[in-house]
Amino acid sequence: MKFAIVRSKFLEALKSVQNIVPAKVSTPVMQNVKIVAGEGKLVMTTTSIDMSVVCEVECAIEEPGETTLPVAILSSMVACSEECEISVAVDEEQHATIRAGRAKYRLAGMDPRAFPSLPESADAREYSIPQALLKEMFRKTAYSVCVDDTRRALVGVFNKLENGIFQMVATDGRRLSLVEKDLGYPAEDSFKFILPVAAVHELQRVLSSEGDAVVKVQGTQIRYSLGNVTIYSKLIAEEYPNFQQVIPKTIETEISIDRVQLISAIERVSVMSKGLFSTALKFGDNLLVVSSSANEIGEAKDEVPVKYDGEEVKFLFDPSYLLDALKVIDDDEVRFCYNSPHTAIELKCSVPFIAVIMPLREST
Repeated sequence: MKFAIVRSKFLEALKSVQNIVPAKVSTPVMQNVKIVAGEGKLVMTTTSIDMSVVCEVECAIEEPGETTLPVAILSSMVACSEECEISVAVDEEQHATIRAGRAKYRLAGMDPRAFPSLPESADAREYSIPQALLKEMFRKTAYSVCVDDTRRALVGVFNKLENGIFQMVATDGRRLSLVEKDLGYPAEDSFKFILPVAAVHELQRVLSSEGDAVVKVQGTQIRYSLGNVTIYSKLIAEEYPNFQQVIPKTIETEISIDRVQLISAIERVSVMSKGLFSTALKFGDNLLVVSSSANEIGEAKDEVPVKYDGEEVKFLFDPSYLLDALKVIDDDEVRFCYNSPHTAIELKCSVPFIAVIMPLREST
């Protein structure tokens, strides 16, 4: 196998596939990138236990063939090379000779036949979704994914298409984020699946602001085709809990707050609560007082003007939960919606997005 490729194109393709390669594996070939050269392009594939990434890149093919090479070392070689045309020749023993300018490398590869196969994709309905929309919906939900691996159904983002409405939901049991978009698909088109958070993070890294993603769901597997990059992932084979139960059906009070001012106030006072994870929000007489205190250390307070003339009410939150939700909202104002200081509150904005957060209870 012989090919020549511009360094920058080679490096970009390697960056597209190398992120999922596990640091420790029981099968050494899984730390390699499979490279297939033919028809004027390279097809480069990496895989982990649950995910595979494929990237296609055009280049000059002198002799077609295939091999697998250690992706971390190969990427380092290409990254530190000068901008030039890199030539790669692989012999029958899977030894690669790589020339980049005046630099020359010898790299031992492995038999490509030992590399795991990609999931087979039988005929199934494909859904075309703008990449920018997917990226934005992941941004508004992924922060709420549970980090406890024992709660398998929650260690991913729930995706659902029903009656043309596409929903994404994530929750860790203390907070929930939901965003939806009308895709205009026929009512009979539907799907629901839980996408593992590792696949979500990889998609967030690769998704573009232009073009469409072609999504194909087949049993417990999913494929995202994103131009010259394709991501395959296993799905979480669990039933997602009924998230609608934690979203308040009615709301008694809504208070509009300047989002940037609220973020700044929480960040300023929460330095006092580091390690304690509690910040208080007290509404009263057209003023929001944000405060934190730590025994034997001190306290901090800040104020944000609001339009509120009801009874004084106080909430206690993990400040990171508030900040995570506030920072994915793009509006100048956010609506703080509640029924009581002890039930779930909602943060809403002008788009179909809801962040539900459970307040903390004061210790007695």
